[in-house]
Amino acid sequence: MRITVAEQPVGRLSDAWRLAVGTGRFDLALRRDYQDSLALVQREIGFRYIRGHGLLSDGVGVHRPYDHQGQRHVRHAFGYLDQVVDAYLELGIRPFVELGFMPSGLASGDQTVFWWRGNVTPPRSHTEWADLVRATIGHLVDRYGLHEVRGWPIEVWNEPDLKEFWQNADADAYHRLYEVTAHAVKDVDADLQVGGPALSPGADDGWLPRFAEFVTDRSVPVDFVSRHAYTSGPAQHVPFGVHQTLAPPQRLLEQFASPRRLLAGSALADLPVHITEFNSSYRPDNPIHDTAFHAAYLAPVLAGGGDLVDSFAYWTFSDVFEEVGIPTALFHGGFGLLTHRQIRKPTFHLYAFMNRLGPQILARGADHLVTRDGTGRIAVLAWASVDVTGGEPLDGHTVRLSLPVAGSAARTAFLLRSSVSEESGNAWRAWSELGRPLSPTARQLDVLRQAAEPGRRHSSLPVVGGRVELDLHLARHEVTLAEVSPVTDETPPWWDERRLLGGEPS
Repeated sequence: MRITVAEQPVGRLSDAWRLAVGTGRFDLALRRDYQDSLALVQREIGFRYIRGHGLLSDGVGVHRPYDHQGQRHVRHAFGYLDQVVDAYLELGIRPFVELGFMPSGLASGDQTVFWWRGNVTPPRSHTEWADLVRATIGHLVDRYGLHEVRGWPIEVWNEPDLKEFWQNADADAYHRLYEVTAHAVKDVDADLQVGGPALSPGADDGWLPRFAEFVTDRSVPVDFVSRHAYTSGPAQHVPFGVHQTLAPPQRLLEQFASPRRLLAGSALADLPVHITEFNSSYRPDNPIHDTAFHAAYLAPVLAGGGDLVDSFAYWTFSDVFEEVGIPTALFHGGFGLLTHRQIRKPTFHLYAFMNRLGPQILARGADHLVTRDGTGRIAVLAWASVDVTGGEPLDGHTVRLSLPVAGSAARTAFLLRSSVSEESGNAWRAWSELGRPLSPTARQLDVLRQAAEPGRRHSSLPVVGGRVELDLHLARHEVTLAEVSPVTDETPPWWDERRLLGGEPS
């Protein structure tokens, strides 16, 4: 069936999909490969904010206790913090500040998480913690300006509902930490944005309402609500990796919608909602992240997530990431849109395609999104369905559209189509065919970069009655971007292609 797309917009495309992106721990941003990767992502996608763990962990070196003349003192040192934030701002991205984890010199215990040992215990002194928060946020204000930092969301901790991330998953202890932190942030400036509680997807439905009740009863500042979303099942471990079942992608959208459902009728009901982490698998070593399947799986989420939340941050932009240790292979199932050495994954191209969409929505469906920009260019994002049970999807699916073309005088339109699938724009498949080299040579890296390029084709389409007919046949796990622009024909009257080789016109 052909879908006739109306000429008038039916809505505007939210930019919630690009508002934020995730990253490995904060001090990884000091590395060249990290900064090269972020520069590429910013050129081709352009995220607004970046969020990661560990800003207050020992690797950044902000909290530096010392003894002098028999008394304990604390120096707050911001050298690494400044280098990272300076680099972010130079690349056109701002911090989505996560306050955590606990510096070892302030921690009440020795429980840690991840290979790099982020401490997840409460502070042994809430007064000293508040001093640390005020000093850190105050330094950012002094260095970058109050107007700038007022635009940076400040999130308190990460997934306190999980015992791995917050000792004993103690809600009362987290509420105390949040209260102290929020007031310390507001001590710097009342208009700074502070929020939480950054819940995991597995948080029971009581966690968020209890948080809302606590902050309301005690008049604790809260400017936004945050949680995370993943759809994978328990990990089936293999050496240096895992495999997991996946719920259908609609489950991600259901998780996006849950904060507003749970907060309906509360004092927090109308606050912005930020999904500060989302992905399919919650593991940084699941090869599903590297595949064409993954791009097709997430396409309907990117197309529809902005209807439900104010932002949803893909976790993460790059495979420069070490939560379970240093990766042992170029493709290792990392979260990133890019591998090390900036090889684009299919999901990177999904985001780059989203960046090419126009702001006006003309039509949307279960497998497509049609937009238009101010020049009259129509951009269609279309995707093949996926089968999370592992079955083989049927080939031959086609999206048939009748599109309005701006400019009634145009007799033709130019079609540029870019695609990723099992066969195109799929460096992971090429890497597999190369024998999965653990440390590719320079030549193999060149091959992989070429294989990562989307498949591209172009053609001329006739405009009949101000419309073009567009048939998008989708291969297995294909995501395609079709851009249609009206043509102003400036061919000179003497042009005759039959004369290319010196022949005479007939």
